[in-house]
Amino acid sequence: MAEFPRRDGHKAVIGMIHLRPLPGTPFHRDGTLNETVDSAVRSAVALEQGGADGCLIQTFDRVYSVADESDPARTVAMGLITDAVVRATADGFQVGVQMMRNAVSASLAVAKVCGGTFVRIGALVGQTLSPHGMVTPDPLRFMEYRRTISAEDIAVVADVDSMHFSWFGGGKTTAEVAKAAGTAGADAVSLCHADDDATLRMIDSVREIAPHMPVILAGGTHHGNAARLLAAADGAFVGGCLEREGWGAEIDAERVDTYMDIVRGIPR
Repeated sequence: MAEFPRRDGHKAVIGMIHLRPLPGTPFHRDGTLNETVDSAVRSAVALEQGGADGCLIQTFDRVYSVADESDPARTVAMGLITDAVVRATADGFQVGVQMMRNAVSASLAVAKVCGGTFVRIGALVGQTLSPHGMVTPDPLRFMEYRRTISAEDIAVVADVDSMHFSWFGGGKTTAEVAKAAGTAGADAVSLCHADDDATLRMIDSVREIAPHMPVILAGGTHHGNAARLLAAADGAFVGGCLEREGWGAEIDAERVDTYMDIVRGIPR
């Protein structure tokens, strides 16, 4: 049974590794895969050296299918990257996989086969409108596939209110979506809002209706607000503030170390 993140007061800090476009996608540049692998490994090692709990390897291919599908070359490339990151980091360093926009089965397969520990899913229940069309998840099919490949040990983190997911048509609160995601098999939920106060209200609402569900911040933290937001949440996906030259660049170990000093100062 997947158990990530822990609910013991430890704040799980997961650094984002944003990949350049992969083979099998329109904006991939031939000959760049090896450097993409090397860059991902350097960022993962920097996160580990800085004291982070793990990383999320996330595709950034610019355009996506909204179906649960992935080009074979793209899936193989993601497997190579994930395997390299797992081999370069110590046991206990969490490695997650997210193949955007909705390639959830391929993400799960890569994590299971290549030594990952969790997947992040942009949509597990309901529907959400994306720039590439309507994302319509199939939680039954996904959970059946999870059972088929014996991937119950791979944790599922589902976005329930974030830049990747907003319940289409309204009518459900963030807390109600989180409860639905938990019922469908999510091990944790991910959420955020551009306004910190709104994020804290969202966390409180989930705690009320689904008190045992771990809550991970989907983004929006930085060195200035991490203490306040992570005091309420169980963990955070952290990107831009850890990257040397802003979003999409490699991770800087010193920035990670400074961020982790802040997190370690949060009372349990």
